[in-house]
Amino acid sequence: FDISNSNILLPVKTELTDAYPNPFNPSSSINYGLANDGHVEIMVYDATGRLVNELVNQHQTAGYHSIIWNASNQASGMYFAKMIVGDIVQTQKLVLLK
Repeated sequence: FDISNSNILLPVKTELTDAYPNPFNPSSSINYGLANDGHVEIMVYDATGRLVNELVNQHQTAGYHSIIWNASNQASGMYFAKMIVGDIVQTQKLVLLK
C-alpha cells in the first residue's frame, strides 16, 4: 500500500476565484486559493468605495478556501470583494439583486 501519492493538491497561485452565485440574493460564496500560508484580508466595498464588510483578516494555511458573504442588510447594487495576501491584491465584482 503506497500512500506517497496521496498529497493534497495546493493552488499553483494565490488568487480570488469566481464567487457563486453571482448575481446573488442574499448571500454569495467568495472562493479563493492560497499557494502559500499567509495573512489574508478580504473586504467588501460598495460602488462608492465604502467598506461594508470585513470578511477575513487572519493568517491562513495554503489551500482552497471560501467565505459566505450574507448581504441581506445591504441594498441592491454592485459590490467589490477585495483580497489582499502579501503583495497580491485582487478584486472581484459582485452583484446583489433583491
